[in-house]
Amino acid sequence: MELRLSVCVLLLLCATSSSNGGKILVWYTEASHWINMKPVLETLVDRGHQVTVLVPSASMFMNSSEPSRFQYEPFDVSVSLEAFEELLEEFNHFSMYEIDYMNYFQIYIKYIDIMRTDLQNNLKTLDGVVKSETLMKKLKKENFDLLFADPLLPGSDLAADILGIPLVFSLRFSLAHNWERMCGQLPAPPSFVPGAMSKLTDKMDFSERLWNVLFYALQDVVIDNVMWKMLDKYYSEVKGSNTRIFSWIPQNDLLGHPKTKAFITHGGTNGIYEAIYHGVPMVGIPMFADQSDNMVHMKAKGAAVIQNLNFMTTESLRDAIKMIINDKSILANLNTLKAQPYGAWKHFYSFIHSYKENVMRLSRIHHDRPMSPRDEAVFWIEFTMRHKGAKHLRVQAHELTWYQYHSLDVLTFFITIDLFLIFILFKTCSFCFQRCCGRKTTKRKAE
Repeated sequence: MELRLSVCVLLLLCATSSSNGGKILVWYTEASHWINMKPVLETLVDRGHQVTVLVPSASMFMNSSEPSRFQYEPFDVSVSLEAFEELLEEFNHFSMYEIDYMNYFQIYIKYIDIMRTDLQNNLKTLDGVVKSETLMKKLKKENFDLLFADPLLPGSDLAADILGIPLVFSLRFSLAHNWERMCGQLPAPPSFVPGAMSKLTDKMDFSERLWNVLFYALQDVVIDNVMWKMLDKYYSEVKGSNTRIFSWIPQNDLLGHPKTKAFITHGGTNGIYEAIYHGVPMVGIPMFADQSDNMVHMKAKGAAVIQNLNFMTTESLRDAIKMIINDKSILANLNTLKAQPYGAWKHFYSFIHSYKENVMRLSRIHHDRPMSPRDEAVFWIEFTMRHKGAKHLRVQAHELTWYQYHSLDVLTFFITIDLFLIFILFKTCSFCFQRCCGRKTTKRKAE
């Protein structure tokens, strides 16, 4: 990992050395992470780049008033320096004096508690940047070329996304290599790659490999359920009023809202029926089971567009959403049909109207019934109870043998009749042939 970091930094420096000097924004960090980052920043300044470092008002190692070759951009935070120092002292005491006397369950409970408190403090610090209109407006005006960060403290990816600039991480490792595996998609087979901080090497016997697998799994559970969940909620609040991330939503109620224009769905049965009921066109991203088949039928009805999970891009998903919402003519569908085999034109009717009109037509059909589906389900349950199983509705197929079910006995009868008729015809023709040929032979003998 250190070698990979060195190569990345080297490539970064080589790439910038040939430029006229860029503007680099540096994310705040702490402790040895800041100490290690400063030489890189000084080298960047030597190469002609302008370096601006964000510094929170409560920081144990960063000081915006110290003399430096790069600029500092201080910002206020709602967390006191004492709160950070107390949490660091608690973590150090736990690591040095308590952990050896605890069982694994106690260790994880304590670790999760410290991790949650630390993340809460870090998110309050992050508020000072991304929720400060004054600071964000100033940073946007600066037109930075890149954001350089150590991901020890969260939020640099969010800030880079808001500012619309590239992001470079300086990272030695994350706990159990969670960030590298989940975000960077770097392979880390637990059979020979020891989880960071697991106290293992790449030479492991069976028991060590077993512990390594468990270590990866346990850390992923902790990080996913503590850090990523809190970050997802925070990021969705900051990104804008049109995007929210929830673990659960009242899907049916939202589909019934008059402002709902499209439904991005995995294509489950409940979801597509709810969308049909409320007349909402769909962008389907099927994953498994019946979902692909469901979305194919919705697409054939002109009520959905399908995206492939493994091959879709940001642009293709955006275009699909726009097509679903804004398509008021048949032009886009005509272009799609032109690239299809001749047989695809038999579905032309489905594309005459917009996706909204098509799904509304399905919705009207769905609603046009003598009673609600719930009342119908209850009726048939009670009907079966009243009639002790309703055997009169049982199809006669249950009383047939397999050859009767497939009408093989009837088929055998018809084949027998056919063969008998063919036999009769053959015998008749043979008799007539013999009679005719026999007369000619007798006549010739007489002559």
